[in-house]
Amino acid sequence: MTAIIIDGAAAAQALYAGLAARVQALKARGVTPGLATVLVGDDPASRVYVRNKVRACESLGMHSEHRALPATVTTAELLAEIAALNARADIHGMIVQLPLPPQVEPAALLQAIAPDKDVDGFHWRNLGALAAGTPQLLPCTPAGVMHLLDREGVAIEGQRAVVIGRSQQVGKPTALLLISRGATVTVCHSKTTDLAAITHEADILVAAAGRPRLVTAAMVKPGATVIDVGINRVDGKLVGDVDFASVREVAGRITPVPGGVGPMTVAMLIANTVTAAERHAGAAST
Repeated sequence: MTAIIIDGAAAAQALYAGLAARVQALKARGVTPGLATVLVGDDPASRVYVRNKVRACESLGMHSEHRALPATVTTAELLAEIAALNARADIHGMIVQLPLPPQVEPAALLQAIAPDKDVDGFHWRNLGALAAGTPQLLPCTPAGVMHLLDREGVAIEGQRAVVIGRSQQVGKPTALLLISRGATVTVCHSKTTDLAAITHEADILVAAAGRPRLVTAAMVKPGATVIDVGINRVDGKLVGDVDFASVREVAGRITPVPGGVGPMTVAMLIANTVTAAERHAGAAST
């Protein structure tokens, strides 16, 4: 068996096509969806991520603003920047690119973003709404994972799903989304014993541990759908948390790295921004 490769880039382009029509509908009402990105310092990977987000906005005719701040910036200065963006009616979504320098308090910044502009989905109100079963703006990578599963026609209800990783940004929200769709979910992490025995039971396996090539063929149930969220640089190359070459010979479907979940993360960020603009336009017209 050789797995079907899930093409995240193609899925993202299909999503953008639908978003383009929604953007045009908003612009016809006098609303141009606006996304502000805040980047601290000069991390090369972060620059690439921000550039991709700005380009995606521009390709759809959205408004995009980028704030580049020095690595010496203080938490107070960043909070002032966020407050100014919160107050602007033409900015519907805002992100502070992670990671941040050690003198900055990430939690304080992420919670300072207005929940209705939190297009990363990291604000406690948005995470709490997800946990309560009343989702508002979803974290982008978990939303992208679910979009790929749906686009591929992968059955979720009644299936065994295993998520490796318990981060607030990816692991936990992904588990909650799978639970909401009727999957039986196990969350594994660095303290899990006999990881392979658990992952081998999974019909859907999501690897989000941040450990290169952690998941091997022996850990995967034949025919399983394997979603690799990991992005690791090894010997100058990007690799995932899954040993792609061996696992693709066992799995039924698999996402590559790069070209799998990554493009969907950016696409879901743009989708959240369009959704936020639509909600703002609806509130403004009532």
